[in-house]
Amino acid sequence: APGGPCLSLDTRSAWVAELGLDAGAHAVNDISALGDAAMAATVARFGAGLVLMHMQGTPETMQRDPRYDDVVTEVARFLAERLERTRAAGIPDDRVALDPGIGFGKRVEHNLLILRSLDRFVALGQPLLVGASRKRFIGTVLGTDDPKRRDAGSLACAVISALAGASIIRTHDVRAAVEAIR
Repeated sequence: APGGPCLSLDTRSAWVAELGLDAGAHAVNDISALGDAAMAATVARFGAGLVLMHMQGTPETMQRDPRYDDVVTEVARFLAERLERTRAAGIPDDRVALDPGIGFGKRVEHNLLILRSLDRFVALGQPLLVGASRKRFIGTVLGTDDPKRRDAGSLACAVISALAGASIIRTHDVRAAVEAIR
């Protein structure tokens, strides 16, 4: 929002998005990437921003044995297809960001491959959001179950993401992430 904070609403429901946008939210973070058929039209009607995230399955099923033949290609293809849906709904490209969905329906190796290949998602031409902060895969790599002991790995992911061209970093420790990226 010009001159003020940008308020984002995290929902998969077009109905909830409509309520939030009507109440003053500026953007919708849709972890289902238009899983609700009415979401694109709702966002377009309000002239809001939209984050499209990849997730295999639903929040309830996403970690039940996620499988890919080529995780990077499949996620990039999915996001490109969903981006076309936003265009068809009349949402301008400058209002859409993409999120490969680290930790959402992906194994440790999938998340690491995505981090290694962020340039493939940047190449889609939209701002890229990366949200790896304190995710379980970092704990697995570092050997800790405690989310607060994942901060070093979270900062490493933030720096990797920024160097690869990500425009938006979701983090738990803003000050440390900004300092690390600088």
